[in-house]
Amino acid sequence: MSLSDVFPEIVRPDEPLAPHTWLKVGGPAQYFVEPTSEAQLAAVLRHCRDEDIPVRVLGGGSNVLVRDEGVGGAVIHLVGEAFQSIRIEQNRVVAGAGALLSHVISETVRAGLAGLETLVGIPGTVGGAVKGNAGGRAGEIGQFVRRVVVLDRGGERFVREGDELTFGYRTSSIAEPVILEVELELQPGDPDQITQRMRKLWIQKRATQPLAHQSAGCIFKNPRGMSAGDLIERAGLKGTRIGKAEISDRHANFIVTEPGATSADVLRLIELARSTVAEQFGVELELEIQIW
Repeated sequence: MSLSDVFPEIVRPDEPLAPHTWLKVGGPAQYFVEPTSEAQLAAVLRHCRDEDIPVRVLGGGSNVLVRDEGVGGAVIHLVGEAFQSIRIEQNRVVAGAGALLSHVISETVRAGLAGLETLVGIPGTVGGAVKGNAGGRAGEIGQFVRRVVVLDRGGERFVREGDELTFGYRTSSIAEPVILEVELELQPGDPDQITQRMRKLWIQKRATQPLAHQSAGCIFKNPRGMSAGDLIERAGLKGTRIGKAEISDRHANFIVTEPGATSADVLRLIELARSTVAEQFGVELELEIQIW
């Protein structure tokens, strides 16, 4: 039996993924799954393992480019109260992986806890942020993570903490397919001062990044000691358009899309940026976004 036959109430076959991503491009998911509980999610994972169905997890859709032909297998979308809770216990925050990072930041700032305000403006869910160690010049989320609850391929629940958690530049040691919950340790501070720092960082980002446009955030990782956006700009590619996609004229490490854009448009711009930067500067740009 197909996944949609076994779980008809939570599985939508051939669901278009473009509306679920920030770039608004790409084809459908073979099975789009929105479980309503951990038990239901575990059952889906077990079935996918037993039937050898590939599994992907879609968070906020801000760091992914879906190809025009779409995605085979199951795309799990963690929405609903079971996966979006946020609770604060003294200087620790426990958040469901499906909670928006922006909501977690707001709650911690309101509670007078410092640290996450440096991540203001980063889109997506807290689970996705932890998996990819999201951050910027002001800091990364991994430095605050103390505990992560995960589900493995067969739906078994495990806790990762201590030596089992390591973070690098836009990477983490979390290998399991699903993050369920994260625990972050922050520092008490003055809410007004934390808010001021957050607003200052937000203003800086708004001035330099195309936050009002459809984009997936930074396309490439920054090479060591360099800026990917600066390299692409120096290569003369800022503002370059292919179809309805464009290398942003505000920040060259962003690709923005307009209605009618295709994943192929974006992929061609990515390849153009990589090949031109490699040719002119001898630097191989590494993708920060995921391509499905």
